[in-house]
Amino acid sequence: MMHQALHVIGAGLAGSEAAWQIARAGVPAVLHEMRPERGTDAHKTGGCAELVCSNSFRSDDAQSNAVGLLHEEMRRCGSLIMRSGDAHKLPAGGALAVDRDGFSDAVTEALEADPLIEIRREEIPDLPPADWDSVIIATGPLTSPGLSQAIAALTGETELAFFDAIAPIAYKETIDFSKAWFQSRYDKPGPGGGTGADYINCPLDRDQYYAFVDALLAGDKTEFRDWEASTPYFDGCLPIEVMAERGRETLRHGPMKPVGLTNPHQPDVKPHAVVQLRQDNALGTLYNMVGFQTKLRYGAQADIFRMIPGLERAEFARLGGLHRNTFLNSPRLLDATLRLRAMPRLRFAGQITGVEGYVESAAIGLLTGRFAAAERKGEPVSPPPQTTALGALLAHITGGHLAADQDGSRSFQPMNVNFGLFPPVEIPRPVGRRLRGKEKSLAKKHATTARALNDLDGWLAAHQVAAA
Repeated sequence: MMHQALHVIGAGLAGSEAAWQIARAGVPAVLHEMRPERGTDAHKTGGCAELVCSNSFRSDDAQSNAVGLLHEEMRRCGSLIMRSGDAHKLPAGGALAVDRDGFSDAVTEALEADPLIEIRREEIPDLPPADWDSVIIATGPLTSPGLSQAIAALTGETELAFFDAIAPIAYKETIDFSKAWFQSRYDKPGPGGGTGADYINCPLDRDQYYAFVDALLAGDKTEFRDWEASTPYFDGCLPIEVMAERGRETLRHGPMKPVGLTNPHQPDVKPHAVVQLRQDNALGTLYNMVGFQTKLRYGAQADIFRMIPGLERAEFARLGGLHRNTFLNSPRLLDATLRLRAMPRLRFAGQITGVEGYVESAAIGLLTGRFAAAERKGEPVSPPPQTTALGALLAHITGGHLAADQDGSRSFQPMNVNFGLFPPVEIPRPVGRRLRGKEKSLAKKHATTARALNDLDGWLAAHQVAAA
């Protein structure tokens, strides 16, 4: 049976995954992408699923980490994003980091080769034509102005916005290994063929750390326009200078924490702080500064970063940057299957829905693709159980996990997947003793992830969905 095509606007991680899931269900998809016909402030290529910020999908631990659980659930759902990430993974301790170019190329090639997917390189500058009866809008944080304005006019809601910053990338050959060394925290190997020595570490003593913080605070920063001045940051992607403004010790308890590391050049001296760099490409020639997203001006960045021991002569393939992200007030605007209440032929996916992170964005694309395909085929559209990572994330953006603002009003806030979004779980109690502290916390995580995967398998079986 031939079905009418579904339309997906935006070939980022969410849109690419949505189109893939639609095709896996036997329904044709038209994927619209304005790049390279029209570029953005953050993208560099016309490839599908281009990674514009970090190259990390974060933890791949499916037993005790919520994002690692989300990885595994997406694999079981036949995710193209996870398949491509696994095929191009790099050493990164316990994280899943990918070669950004190889990853994007793999996603693009898979979509171009699929007979049920047509890629159209064109901008959709307004609401989709009325004869497109089922559309997924996955335009991400950099939605074109015309479409963004049309959505705002349609919903009658003022879109919220926050800034997202980009970390710098250094050439490995310019790093001084008489001061830096390779090591993962606690020597932990990861999914990318890691050895437990996957990060480059640059140590700072107390005086060096405080001098660095002072330089960050004094550095020349990007000025905001009037309309940007009240735009909040997302806490998971704060610029380092904003973290420094929150207290002089903030960085050494965040991205510069020295725990789990021993400097082989001075094994008896514990660093006061450590800067880590993570492999960014398959050749191992580029390393990005972990957690060092910044809004410092280009002229200040290199000088300040070269204050870090080991980076005194570093050359940078890319300096940090800053771009404005937008997202919908999803609990008010979207229904339980991500349709726009004001115009149900439109669904939304990815960061524009109020999720944060590569994997979370792709996960929502996966769900919208499945929902739209099931609807087209006349099958039940059933969200996954909230006990799963997919279901918990969906419930956050559609169920209204609202946070109180300072003025007492309540507004929707973007969120990474985390165990706080899951319903409580019963922990089996060992005979003759009680679980306490870290042991109890770990047992709760393991019980949560085991329940999630069991419930996901049941959901997949009920919908006769098999991994591709």
